[in-house]
Amino acid sequence: MKLYSRRQLTGAIVTVSLLAAAAAFGFGYIAFRPQASQDSASAWLGDQGSVQSAVTAESMPAPVDGAVAGTINDGTSATQSLQLGLPAASGQNYSLDERESISVYERYNESVVNITTEVVNINWFLEPVPESGGSGSGSIIDARGYVLTNYHVIEGAYKLFVNLADGSQYEATVVGTDPQNDLAVIKFEPKKGLELKPITLGSSKGLKVGQKVLAIGNPFGLERTLTQGIISGLGRPIQKDSRTVLQNMIQTDASINPGNSGGPLFNAIGQMIGINTMIYSTSGGSVGIGFAIPVDTAVRIVPELIKEGRVRRGWIDMEAIQLFPALVTYLSQSGQASPIDKGLLISVLSEDSNAAKAGLQGGSQAVRYGQSTFRVGGDIIISVDGQAVGSIADLYTALEDNKPGEKVEVEFYRGSKKMKALIGLSEQSQER
Repeated sequence: MKLYSRRQLTGAIVTVSLLAAAAAFGFGYIAFRPQASQDSASAWLGDQGSVQSAVTAESMPAPVDGAVAGTINDGTSATQSLQLGLPAASGQNYSLDERESISVYERYNESVVNITTEVVNINWFLEPVPESGGSGSGSIIDARGYVLTNYHVIEGAYKLFVNLADGSQYEATVVGTDPQNDLAVIKFEPKKGLELKPITLGSSKGLKVGQKVLAIGNPFGLERTLTQGIISGLGRPIQKDSRTVLQNMIQTDASINPGNSGGPLFNAIGQMIGINTMIYSTSGGSVGIGFAIPVDTAVRIVPELIKEGRVRRGWIDMEAIQLFPALVTYLSQSGQASPIDKGLLISVLSEDSNAAKAGLQGGSQAVRYGQSTFRVGGDIIISVDGQAVGSIADLYTALEDNKPGEKVEVEFYRGSKKMKALIGLSEQSQER
């Protein structure tokens, strides 16, 4: 057995005590450090939480017409702010302009439908084959399933399908069309218990250039897309085809792309003021000018479309030729010089036509121009119902809101003499 001196024993005790103290300190530090770190993280999140809880109803922007201001959930700017270490409240302070846009979208995006079509083509074996057609947008205007859209969206369609916000699809039928205003009403049968949300119709009277507008549609098939802009022009006449001029179009810089046609144009308070129809663009994209049909036009004709399936309009029974430079020159050289160079030369009138009964006269001498043959020597109409008429499209436009049986005043030249007549209108043919 080995004996230790008192000095060695004391040194061993001191050494063991120091080691024990160091171990205790180490274990305490290790235990304390994670807790401190955790407390620090909790304190940061707690600060963030206090920021959130401090945003009371008094400090939050007031919701506008159903818009939930400052809602925090996954994917919102508030949640993203937490992930980025930014104050959570920064995602809740919506500006008035933002709140207006959010409110309009949340109230009416489900009222905008996506319209797809099927058309019939002929294959190599001369067999009819159904194919996917175009697509566009439409506005639910009645809880029974009536939808307002552009005529060109459904033109030539074999089948129509309406796609709702919940992903459901319904086959639709055409109720009525008005090619002259490029408008149509279609209808689908919603399933039992489905409550549709019709769009609120406003008015296109009193609109101002610079006024904020919003468009909801399905550009390029991307459903319920919102774009925003201003009214950049009013009262624009747009030539749709050789016989149709769309009058009083609303011009806007809000993006309107293929697929937006037929969708609603809203004002800032959520009233539909127009039907998005076309875009003028050199590139074919939204870098251009958009045009919308005034909602007042739709309000005027939609009841008739639903009731009659078409719009009944008045007409002047005649065959007329639009004056053109070569014709004006010919008339001058043949001793029938016209005092004007814009107007409609009456070529043929039947004896029982409304124009003949009012005293107008048709041409007497047949001439040929290119592939066309017509008569000269008749009266030249320069205005109808107070509107200047220089083309066939102008004539359709002048009679656009006149009904069969109404009488309109017509101004015309017979030779160099200016005359007037009152003509009772017949019914315009639907095939133009």
